[in-house]
Amino acid sequence: MADMSPSVIQTGDLWIVRHGETEWSRSGRHTSRTDLPLTQAGEQAATALADRLAATRFDLILTSPMQRARRTAELAGFGDAEVDKDLMEWDYGEYEGLTTPQIREYAPGWTVWSQASPGGESAAEVAVRLDRVVARTRAVEGRVLAFGHGHASRALAARWLGLDVAEGRLLRLDPATISVLGWEHESPAVARWNA
Repeated sequence: MADMSPSVIQTGDLWIVRHGETEWSRSGRHTSRTDLPLTQAGEQAATALADRLAATRFDLILTSPMQRARRTAELAGFGDAEVDKDLMEWDYGEYEGLTTPQIREYAPGWTVWSQASPGGESAAEVAVRLDRVVARTRAVEGRVLAFGHGHASRALAARWLGLDVAEGRLLRLDPATISVLGWEHESPAVARWNA
C-alpha cells in the first residue's frame, strides 16, 4: 500500500460526514451498492448538520454517488457537492443486505476488516481507492468536506493516518456525524471523531 505520510508540515484538513440513517443502517444490514434513501430520522439528522457546518469554509466538497450520501450533503447545505466514486462504501459482495450475525452463520468470526466478502472488495482494493481520496485532499490547500459511508469512512481515516485499512475497526462512526482529520505538526492526526 502507498505510504501516505506527508513530507512537509500540512495545514489542510479533511472533514468527513457519514450519511444519515437508512432502513438498513438502522437494522444493521450491510449496505454498499444498494441505493437506499434516508429514513425520516435520517433526513432530520442530516438537516441538523447544516447549522453545525454553516460557519466553516470548505475549499472542496465531495460526496459518494449513493443517494443516501448525496441527500445528506444536500440537506446539510451542500447540494453542489462533487460526486467522487472513490468515496463509495466498501463493496460487501454476496453479504450485501445481511447483518453480521447472519454472515457469521456461514463465516464464523467474520468482520469486514479481517475477511474478504465473496464477490466484494478486498481491504487492499479499498485502500487503493481511499488512498486516491487522501492524495486528492492533500493536494488542496485548505479544508475538504466529504460525505460518505460507515466502513469506507473509517477505512479512509486509517489511510489518512498511514495505517492499514483494518485499523478502521477501532473507530466507531454513527450516522449523520462529523469527524475531522488534520495534522499535529507534520503528522496526520484525528482532530475530532464521531461528533
